[in-house]
Amino acid sequence: MKRMILVLFFPLMILGCAEGEVSKVSEFELSGQQAYEQVCAACHEEGLEGAPKTGDKEAWAGRSWLWESVLFEHARSGFEEMPAKGGDETLDDDTVTKAAEYMMSLTYPDMPAG
Repeated sequence: MKRMILVLFFPLMILGCAEGEVSKVSEFELSGQQAYEQVCAACHEEGLEGAPKTGDKEAWAGRSWLWESVLFEHARSGFEEMPAKGGDETLDDDTVTKAAEYMMSLTYPDMPAG
């Protein structure tokens, strides 16, 4: 069972694949869209380093019914090669969650808001 869970969630590990120099955002509160555009899009627009591309439903397919909560946790804490908060530790957890929600709204525009 644990192995199946790992296989299902492995693609989520790349949510914030930015490594090395990351542009830091200021301390004012960002919207989910702003945080996505400033941090997450660097990897997710092009699918760099295996990051699932925003808008590509096939890249995000195969998740369990818990995938959204796992996605948000991986976005905040990192997972394997993916750095926490997309590599921008100045982001608070709420902003990171909003960025992940925004990315999902671009990928699944018909999904009800959480």
